[in-house]
Amino acid sequence: MIVKNEEQTLPQCLGSVQGVVDEMIVLDTGSSDRTPDVARKLGAEVYPFEWCYDFAKARNEALKYVRSNWVLVLDADEVLVPDIVPLLKQAIQHDRFLLVNLLRQEVGAAQSPYSQVSRLFRRHPNLCFSRPYHALVDDSVTRIMSQEPQWQIGYLPNVAILHQGYQRSAIAQKDKFAQAQTAMEGFYNCHPNDPYVCSKLGALYVETGSWQRGIELLEKGLKRSGLNAQILYELHYHLGIAYSKLQQIPKAIAHYQAAIGLSIYPLLKLGAYNNLGNLRQATGDLNGAKMAYEIALQIDPKFAAGYYNLGMTLKAMGLLNEAIANYRQAIALNSNYAEAYQNLGVVLLKSGKLNDSLAAFKQAIALHEMQSSPEAERLRQGLEGMGFSL
Repeated sequence: MIVKNEEQTLPQCLGSVQGVVDEMIVLDTGSSDRTPDVARKLGAEVYPFEWCYDFAKARNEALKYVRSNWVLVLDADEVLVPDIVPLLKQAIQHDRFLLVNLLRQEVGAAQSPYSQVSRLFRRHPNLCFSRPYHALVDDSVTRIMSQEPQWQIGYLPNVAILHQGYQRSAIAQKDKFAQAQTAMEGFYNCHPNDPYVCSKLGALYVETGSWQRGIELLEKGLKRSGLNAQILYELHYHLGIAYSKLQQIPKAIAHYQAAIGLSIYPLLKLGAYNNLGNLRQATGDLNGAKMAYEIALQIDPKFAAGYYNLGMTLKAMGLLNEAIANYRQAIALNSNYAEAYQNLGVVLLKSGKLNDSLAAFKQAIALHEMQSSPEAERLRQGLEGMGFSL
């Protein structure tokens, strides 16, 4: 791993691999806190590296210190899921695997909660990272496999890594958007036809509100031939988001449908199904929305937002008891789900269950206040205007 000023997150990260890995290599890129000392106390070997705004160079430097036959790469805001360890150990016994792709769950992500990452690979003399941001080993893996066709790529179907870094507070704290844009624009200027950078930089433009710039890059990426399904999915998925922002709903729906039709892990399609459901609901296609959310929940029965969105659709369809059940399921999975409590209160009130409704509203107000949301006061005033006192 490469780190900088991560003394708070390192114990959880390194703790998740203690007893699993044979060695822990930490490359420190200029910490001003106690990161190096914390890493050493947790059993890691720590090496200094002068930051050069190139993640690939830093990761390749860290690789120089590895002695083990297999390499697992983590960031400081990630942890290894304990349940994956037996499958991981089984995968590295396979004598043909050069790389094993892992599923990562983006905790707190506003959009797609799962991604596929190439973070477990065999130590090979020609295997290295490339790209200054979103550094990957994939390019070198492709070159090696073209010259040494005996190698294969493996996959673990269960979530292997939990990633905290996509939470909004973390993004704001680390100014990741600015870092990413600078690095990726520099790479794009030298590789303007690379579909991967078109996908990542285009998605970043969309995320930061430069929708037309994002669409141009994403559409350009789609025109490249020989795209793998994962890159193709990301291009369609982010075009769906962009066209949604521009209120070009038919185009957005078409891209989400193209995304879910691709042959990739079902978990990776969760965001597309959920967003497609949101568009169906917004356009009044309640049956279509219901179907999209139900498929999303078949894929991931622990997807709290899916139950909430399905509850909203069922409420609009007048199926109040079913809506109540789904709101309660969302709350069971996420006890801080203020919106779920609020809409549960609405449906309970419509169902004539006054005491249960007021209890749900009271909890919604408390959660909105805890999250510093102005919705708390709006909800309180609305209820007082109806004659209720909380």
